Parts: sequence; C-alpha cells; structure tokens
Amino acid sequence: MKYFKNKIGLIISLFLIFCGFNFSSEIIYLSELVVTVYKMKRTKADITDYKYFENIEISKSNSPQPWPIHKNYNLVPETQNLKKTHAELGTVAYLIIKNDSIWHEKYYKDYNQNSYSNSFSMAKSIVSATMGKAIKDGYFKNIDDKVGFYIEGYSEGFAAELTIGDLSSMSSGLDWDESYTNIFGVTAKSYITSELNELIKSRSIIEEPGKNFKYYSASTQLLAMSIEKATENKISNLVQEWFVEPLGFENNALWQIDGAKNKSIKAYCCFNSNARDFARFGKLYKDFGKWNGVQILDSSFVVKSIKPRFEKSPEYGYGFWLGKINENNFFAMRGILGQYVIVLPKKNIMVVRLGQRNLEKNNDRPKDFDIYLKEAIIMLESVKI
Repeated sequence: MKYFKNKIGLIISLFLIFCGFNFSSEIIYLSELVVTVYKMKRTKADITDYKYFENIEISKSNSPQPWPIHKNYNLVPETQNLKKTHAELGTVAYLIIKNDSIWHEKYYKDYNQNSYSNSFSMAKSIVSATMGKAIKDGYFKNIDDKVGFYIEGYSEGFAAELTIGDLSSMSSGLDWDESYTNIFGVTAKSYITSELNELIKSRSIIEEPGKNFKYYSASTQLLAMSIEKATENKISNLVQEWFVEPLGFENNALWQIDGAKNKSIKAYCCFNSNARDFARFGKLYKDFGKWNGVQILDSSFVVKSIKPRFEKSPEYGYGFWLGKINENNFFAMRGILGQYVIVLPKKNIMVVRLGQRNLEKNNDRPKDFDIYLKEAIIMLESVKI
C-alpha cells in the first residue's frame, strides 16, 4: 500500500512538472528530466548520483601510494561540536591530515575509505589543474590562450577575447544562471541533458571576460572542452595519466558523462572518488606542484592558482576557493552539499569532509566549512604533535 501511494505521488509530481513546463522548444529536456526524476525518485542532487547516471571509469594507479598513518591516529576524539555537525549534516567521511599523515579518520552511514562519493564542484579544481599541466606540457602557450583558437564560435564580440584563464578564474562573462534549485534552469539542464557540450556552446558571452568574478559551472565545462581540443584527448584520460597514476590513487574513480551517445564528461562536477584520494590534489598544491620529487605542475602556476585574481573577489583564484580562518590562510576545493578539501599550508594541515548536506553561506562560504576546519585545529592543538 505504501509503495502504491509513493508511486502515485511520483506520477502526480511528474504530471505537474509536465503541465507547468513550456515544452515547445524543450521537449527533449523534459523527457530526460522525467526519466531522471523517476529513476532517482527525487529532484535534488545527491552524493550517490553516480548510481543513476552513466560514468566513465578511471583506473587507479598501477603503483598505489597509501597515506602514512600518524603515530597519534584517532587518539583524539572528535569535539562535541564536530560530532553534532556530522550528525546534523550527514557527514560520510571526515579526515584530518597533519604533516602528510592521516591523524584523524572517521566514516559514517556505512561508508568506508573505499566508498564512492560525488565531488560535485571540487572537480573544477581538478580541471584547472589539468589546464596547468597542459600549459606545462606545451599544449597551451599560457593562460592567456584564446578559447576561440580551440572552440568554434568564439571569434566575434566579447567571445573573441575569452581566454582559458578567464574560464579557470570564473570570469567568462557567460550568459548563465548558477541555480541549484530551479530544475528548469540551465544549471539543472547541464546536469541532466544528453547534449551537454552543445548546451554550453549555445550560451553567449554577454559581458567582457576577465573583468569580474562570477561563478559559473559552464566556465569549467568550456575549459574542459578547450583542453580536450588542444590535447586531442579526453579529460578523463588526461586526469588518469597526469594525476591519478603519479599521485598513487588507491581506488578507481568514476566520472559522470552525459550519456552513451556523446559521452561528454561532466567536467564541472561529478568526479566520484573517496576522501583519501581527493586529498591528493590538496597535497599536490600544498607542495607547489611537486609529488615525490617530481614536478607535475609548474610551481609558478600553483602559486598563481591559490592567490586571488581579482582584488574585489579575494575568495577565488584559478580553480580554488581562498580565505582566512584564525589568521591562517587556506585554499580549498569545494562542492555543493559540503564536499571539501581544505588546506592550511603554513600549519601543514588538510581537512577533508564529504557528506549529504551543508549550511547556508556566511559571506562567501558555507557556515559548516569553518566548523570542520576550526574544530580540527582545536583537536590538533589539544595534544603536542
């Protein structure tokens, strides 16, 4: 009886969606939306979405590199505030890495160190890193390379001035609405459509690029398209070869695609991995692009990436969020629902949190972001390391 009521409720919801939708030019998206909602039985994104979409598998490293375990591993219990926050917001993984060793590690809700979780927009940092590697290897001259040289349709007006650096620093001038609640909006379409790259190319450059910070997922997708055109390779292959392999990923990763037809990677989001492997990107940038003595990214590129591009927008660099907590500068990978890799370089601390929900923003970052970092510092300072 309960199943029947749930199914009837879902059918009614889908009917209301259909009736309220102007499908004259969007009938294909509507059908994709209905199928997606029916499969997932919800209209909101979740860290388990890889189960409902098609993915490309990225093989783990042939030489896995387990994280060293700190001598004080899990000796200090989580603070009451941290425990409360984990419970309220559905944390599934929480790591504190001190001096490149795992100092504290907890998993919740049947998750473990090998469980998949969606990166959401943490993937934007990975794509920006891939741009940096492509520059280092000569596929681009520098961050001022024009997008129009690689992607057709960007040779006139504001579009002709658009650079790959503008895309990485979120200053593209694109016609975009970064809304995560409007299921008929362009951001939702980018998540569900089977024609992702065509959707991105349909959006005009309506403002002069390189002038102001405006966070748009489309910027990262267009950056990935430019990288693929310049390298003549899939972004998933590049990430596997340039990062997953040398950084010693211990598990395979899944990267969501827009379907079997085009297999366009949702580069702005949806890199599914685990807390330990996500943390490797934080360490790579903390160590200025060097890993086990090998310079994977140019150090000057890393320095530029973790400094603000725009004085009026000090919260963002090139692919990374920036800020200060307790007078400590940090840089971070960040995704919706509270996916974080936070790095305090001077203290040699990294905090990784994956989970189901986050709090509303306070100024330029979610309130829970500060909790995860501040409570980690309290725990670390409670013992002599």
